Amino acid sequence: MECTHLLIVQFIAHILTDYTFQNEKNAKDKNEKGFKSKFLKWHILTLFLTSWLLSFQLKFIFASLLIAITHWVIDGFKPKLNQNKLLGKYAFFIDQFLHLAILLVVVIIFSNKFGIDSYLNFQINIKFLLIFTVFLITTKPSNILIREVFKLFEIKMDTTKNDELLRAGRLIGILERWLILIFVLIGQFSAVGFLIAAKSILRYSPKNEDGFNKTEYVLIGTMLSFGIAIAISVLITYVKC
Repeated sequence: MECTHLLIVQFIAHILTDYTFQNEKNAKDKNEKGFKSKFLKWHILTLFLTSWLLSFQLKFIFASLLIAITHWVIDGFKPKLNQNKLLGKYAFFIDQFLHLAILLVVVIIFSNKFGIDSYLNFQINIKFLLIFTVFLITTKPSNILIREVFKLFEIKMDTTKNDELLRAGRLIGILERWLILIFVLIGQFSAVGFLIAAKSILRYSPKNEDGFNKTEYVLIGTMLSFGIAIAISVLITYVKC
């Protein structure tokens, strides 16, 4: 358990770098061009610095460098994975699994070989770190996860919305998930049920000319959004710190 703090802050560094600090334009450029992307080197530099600074340990610099280099390799080959006929639709999930698996391995090896400075273990409350992490997960990462699940199951996206409506929908999703987190953390489970019921009251919308059904689209997205928030909020309530 002594490496738990370090593992959580490294996970936070990953979320910040791969999602919060990265806009869609740069992410698309990186996913399409791989090693040739001009953004990739800045992405890796950001990851290295974030990983090292959040570790609160000078000696973690080489571990952060290893994390950054392996991240660079994985992201560099991402375009080839995207183009693979068999694995292409799983590219996002494979990419994230590899990144997180490397984080876990590096942190465990570092902890066993060098130990963890007491400052990280005793000055930063693990419960606070977990709460901060789950609120971070329910922002942009959850929006992207829902989008990738839609792609995986070939669920048609709503292309009739303009950019402003799409951004508004993402913001609404984040606020919904935050409310669920707050309600579960304070033990107000009935409020969660009320929120789900209120969101489920949707107006029936017939299919468009292209066969798209907005009601089904919104319902699937809503259930995925609520499912993510409920799962991680219930999980964190069982963590004893």
